[in-house]
Amino acid sequence: MLIGAHVSPAGGLPKAVERGVQRGCHAIQIFNQSPRAWRPTTYAEDDVAAFREALAESEIGAVLIHAVYLLNCASEDRDIREKSLESLTHSLRTGARIGARGVVLHPGSAKNGDTAAAIARAGETIREALAESEDCALHLENTAGAGGTLGRSIGELGALIEAIGGDRRVGICLDSCHLYASGYDIRTPAGMDGVLGEVRAEVGLDRLGSLHLNDSQGALGSNRDRHANIGKGELGERGCGAFLSAEPFDSLACVLETKGDGKGSPAEDVALAMNLRERGVKARKRRRAAGASGRRARRPAPAARGRSSR
Repeated sequence: MLIGAHVSPAGGLPKAVERGVQRGCHAIQIFNQSPRAWRPTTYAEDDVAAFREALAESEIGAVLIHAVYLLNCASEDRDIREKSLESLTHSLRTGARIGARGVVLHPGSAKNGDTAAAIARAGETIREALAESEDCALHLENTAGAGGTLGRSIGELGALIEAIGGDRRVGICLDSCHLYASGYDIRTPAGMDGVLGEVRAEVGLDRLGSLHLNDSQGALGSNRDRHANIGKGELGERGCGAFLSAEPFDSLACVLETKGDGKGSPAEDVALAMNLRERGVKARKRRRAAGASGRRARRPAPAARGRSSR
């Protein structure tokens, strides 16, 4: 697993790599434009080349782009959908230019309207963005469930992928805070195994694209999208470790979106996440060994073989 943080590219793309290195990241995530404005940022070729060079010289093995929060691919407002299409297409094209593993997207919101109709609108918008771009993957992020947001369940992510047309470039990004807030109790390995069983059935494990590690200020099923720093929320260190240690996540990029200095999550949080991953993996191995031992202990002894009297 490549663990890292969301970092700022303020000052130029290479600055994002620099900030990732300062935090000991093995993965980074950036906004490719201001999260508070529709106007896209177009990077010069020199900036892209310098970014790629800095990346190659670092220990960072994966880059994600997070589409800005203004996007609502499911909006009933045609103008909003058109702006969302333009911004998402630009993000996907930028992702291809900088070698990103994927663009992470909040699929949109139905507001108070018809969810099925909203999924259909989002599917059409996203399908068009994929058609107008090449190469870069798109990761639909699960949501906490407030305000009619789409992606509140694994099944809803599956419905969105179906509405998009099942394009193989589409995967999912699982956010630990959002899972918990939307009602998935992921604080134990058994709870995480249940989530992964649903992913297998509704989406397919091959569509796991990336992860967000955030603790949750809100309670289980609260639908509150309120991040807490790692180990300081409802999930706690053990719950974060259970999330990080799920075996199908082993090769994924996992980024923290916790509060820091405005340029990225604290280095201490990144180091803690790496430690929790190790602890979680060890706990899973102990659990598996204990289960195997218990099965052996319960296995009946074979019947004694008597000698023939003949």
